[in-house]
Amino acid sequence: MMISMEAVVLKLPSSLRTIHPNPNRALRTVPFASSAAAPAPLSTDPHLGPGSLAHLTRPDFPILHQEVNGKRLVYLDNAATSQKPAAVVNALRNYYESYNSNVHRGIHYLSAKATDEYELARQKVANFINASDCREIVFTRNATEAINLVAYSWGLSNLKEGDEVILTIAEHHSAIVPWQFVAQKTGAVLKFVNLGEDEVPDVEKLREMISKQAKLVVVHHVSNVLASVLPIDQVVSWAHDVGAKVLVDACQSVPHMVVDVRSLDADFLVASSHKMCGPTGIGFLYGKSELLSSMPPFLGGGEMISNVFLDHSTYAEPPSKFEAGTPAIGEAIGLGAAIDYLSAIGMQKIHKYEVELANYLYDRLSSVPSVRVYGPKPSRSVTRAALCSFNVEGVHPTDIATFLDQQHAVAIRSGHHCAQPLHRYLGVNSSARASLYFYNTKEDVDDFIDALSDTINFFASFK
Repeated sequence: MMISMEAVVLKLPSSLRTIHPNPNRALRTVPFASSAAAPAPLSTDPHLGPGSLAHLTRPDFPILHQEVNGKRLVYLDNAATSQKPAAVVNALRNYYESYNSNVHRGIHYLSAKATDEYELARQKVANFINASDCREIVFTRNATEAINLVAYSWGLSNLKEGDEVILTIAEHHSAIVPWQFVAQKTGAVLKFVNLGEDEVPDVEKLREMISKQAKLVVVHHVSNVLASVLPIDQVVSWAHDVGAKVLVDACQSVPHMVVDVRSLDADFLVASSHKMCGPTGIGFLYGKSELLSSMPPFLGGGEMISNVFLDHSTYAEPPSKFEAGTPAIGEAIGLGAAIDYLSAIGMQKIHKYEVELANYLYDRLSSVPSVRVYGPKPSRSVTRAALCSFNVEGVHPTDIATFLDQQHAVAIRSGHHCAQPLHRYLGVNSSARASLYFYNTKEDVDDFIDALSDTINFFASFK
């Protein structure tokens, strides 16, 4: 029997109270990458206890130090958006308080300073993913816009009737819907790869599908539902063998591991600032220089032009060609500060810590009776991302998330996670998801599991 929260009255959220162990203690910030200092070494304690990366970095995140309904906040919704360290908040404040101005258009001090910092942020992104040139980085509102840019600019110019676009059923809606639009306009065909027995997109089937008719492969690096990691370098090699291009959705990988676009040899790659400790409202597209140069503009207006006449216009070179209008200047600068912060810690260090934490979460969650966790089981050869999507027999995932929030101050997500085709394939309409970041601790996982057990017991009492 499915129990619905509609028949249950819970305490509504009360006011939030910020708590700090020592209110007079200044927030510690991880030094920027340019600093000679380095973060303290990671503990290799398998229990992820004191001395772990999370314990070292949590003081940098003011939002985590609060109570919700009288209980310590446990934030486990990082796959949706990450929290921001004080260094990023300060960078945004500094821009608006000290040199707020438009970029690329003024010769006065404030405009020159804003332009320098905006373009420095672009260089930081390029360095972070090891792009060959900062001009291969196009700032967009988010990863969704970045995918749409490729779809409407490269897709409409290069796809024709009968051409194939290969995807998996585990793609985010943002990586599916734009290509449906393009297919409707061009007559291109979308083909989808199903999951294999281990609940990972079937890589061998994917390889078989990449034929000479394939012109583009659109694939995630890390699944936001299954926590699976795909071998992007192999996928790119298979695609290039038949002359196809590859677009990688790296929203769930760039914040959590080393991503090297030159090593992967991907043609396009997208990611979003807000999932990697940066501000909302900005993401980026990486594209190989020759591809961006050959693509027509996506939006028309100021900044993307070279010359405008009454009957025609000429366009700037990339990336300006794709950045029409006033950009998200403060947000780009904030993203640059987030990259400084992550780089100072070290992405390999973050990844190593999160793999341990991911295994701990999976083991604890999968041991709870009546819980079904989706995606592969971690092993020596299988690495899971630090998230678990799951369902509890007889309880709706939204009811689980509501009870966890209101009774235990545990923040998780419920719904289809913008992956409805995948959920249909799994035979469910939605799932609950707990997702971690490097500032999460073993204690966060333990509190979540205790709260989930209490939640399950609560709903079981109605049966």
